[in-house]
Amino acid sequence: MKPCNHCHHETNQDKTIDRRDFLTLGAVGVAGAAVTGAGLTASRAKASDNAAYAEPANPALPPSSMALEKGRAALLVVDPQIDFLSPAGVTWGVVGESVTEHNVVSNIGKLFHAAKAADMPVVISPHYYYPHDHRWAFEGALEKVMHSIGMFDRPGPLDTTGIEGSGADFMAEYKDYIFDGKTIIASPHKVYGPEQNDAGLQLRKLKVDQIILAGMSANLCVEAHMREFIEQGFEVAVVRDATAGAKVPEGDGYLAALINFRMMANAVWATDETVDRISALTA
Repeated sequence: MKPCNHCHHETNQDKTIDRRDFLTLGAVGVAGAAVTGAGLTASRAKASDNAAYAEPANPALPPSSMALEKGRAALLVVDPQIDFLSPAGVTWGVVGESVTEHNVVSNIGKLFHAAKAADMPVVISPHYYYPHDHRWAFEGALEKVMHSIGMFDRPGPLDTTGIEGSGADFMAEYKDYIFDGKTIIASPHKVYGPEQNDAGLQLRKLKVDQIILAGMSANLCVEAHMREFIEQGFEVAVVRDATAGAKVPEGDGYLAALINFRMMANAVWATDETVDRISALTA
């Protein structure tokens, strides 16, 4: 597939995914295929998903021994942006059920509040696409989707025109925490992981080596951040109900991520447990 000269859609030979179609429909193929069906039904999802997400009755893996230490730990939130977390966002049709089911918007807010109360460093790893990103010569399946629907689009790296209230903007609930003059907003990551931004550098410069990881989305950017930070020698705790994933015919992104979190993260905590652990640092 060769990109056309216009930065927000593919060539006439390819079918594009309309922003509104992706927002309102719950099932979508990759770019190059039409949006089909009305999505996964709530009746199918609730009973089976709740059982699938439950902690195993007889776990085979050893329990976590991770303990937060003041001065070593930071909260890192990936993509706390409208396109992922709001009904106004372009991905709500496929992530909304999972975001709602896990109470993700509220849970991320609880983590922000606890971290600020404990004077814990907070880092945001955002996702932005600029016009030159739409001229890439090749893309993976989800990259095709994100570019086709204009997800996280901004007019340029130094241009914030139109960002207020757009899909690229931060959720309004978090802005007081993010814009308090202390939160670090890293440069944007471009695909899924933090390899292309300065989040790791910022953490190292604060002598942080423990990361509390939350945000969107579970099996994409959050899992990619977890993997990379583990490889860099950070100790990573993923907050399992402060993330969510897409539900599409190809599978449940949250379930895929949850399995890998359990196998690879140094800890997997619920929001309330995480808040308690953060609060204990001030005792």
